Amino acid sequence: QPFVTDYRGLYVGQAAAVVLPTSTEQVSQVMAWCHAHGVVVVPQGGNTGLSGGATPAVEGRSLVLSTARLQRIRALDPVGQTITVEAGVTLQQVQDAARDAGRLFPLSLAAQGTCTIGGNLATNAGGVQVLRYGTARELCLGLEVVTAEGELWNGLRTLRKDNTGYDLRDLFIGSEGTLGVITAAVLKLFPLPAAQAVAFVAVAALLRQRQQVRVRHAAQRLAAGQVVMARPQPYGTAFTHGAAADAFHLVLDDGWQRELDARPLQAARS
Repeated sequence: QPFVTDYRGLYVGQAAAVVLPTSTEQVSQVMAWCHAHGVVVVPQGGNTGLSGGATPAVEGRSLVLSTARLQRIRALDPVGQTITVEAGVTLQQVQDAARDAGRLFPLSLAAQGTCTIGGNLATNAGGVQVLRYGTARELCLGLEVVTAEGELWNGLRTLRKDNTGYDLRDLFIGSEGTLGVITAAVLKLFPLPAAQAVAFVAVAALLRQRQQVRVRHAAQRLAAGQVVMARPQPYGTAFTHGAAADAFHLVLDDGWQRELDARPLQAARS
């Protein structure tokens, strides 16, 4: 039942079978067999999505291919600042492995203890630190993918600059399993911040243009930001000048110096 029900329980489908391969070779064999017999494949990672994209149809003729058992961390290079992991490794496991090596993998979201790297890349996840570090696409250097026909494409590159051939990596990232099954990835790591600072800033006029410009400039240093509404607001409502506090900004600043410069936080607050 967990493999045919979405995270919120809103979508429930049926599957002819569920397979949990333990290697890229097994994924290739499954995909080749399904292609030869005309069986629809529904790739599934941690099944934490909220749109039903990993839920099979109700007809029950599709096969769910779960990457949950592809759980190896193949390599970690703290000097080159890369980590190579299989698709079933959870986001939390990647973060922990990087931290143990004195490095940071900045992708972070609420389901990080359950969601998997394969799913993060297939959906081009953003997370709370997207302001500074970008989406999953910007945190990936290379992929290993099994196509719908069962062919293996090995694009596990660790180079920061690789201009060779077509950019198939970015084609597969964000394709949500429609072009192939991601089985492994090379991810970028960063120096572990020496310090962090958090500010909870009251904002009287959320959409004031001058403040928006200041926040954009501050975002060069800010790692994360979240808007918390002070009271319910209908969609499309304009925030009025002079109000007490229309919303609050929760912002996170990190850096590699022990003493953080407070100016970016002050700019966001002004």
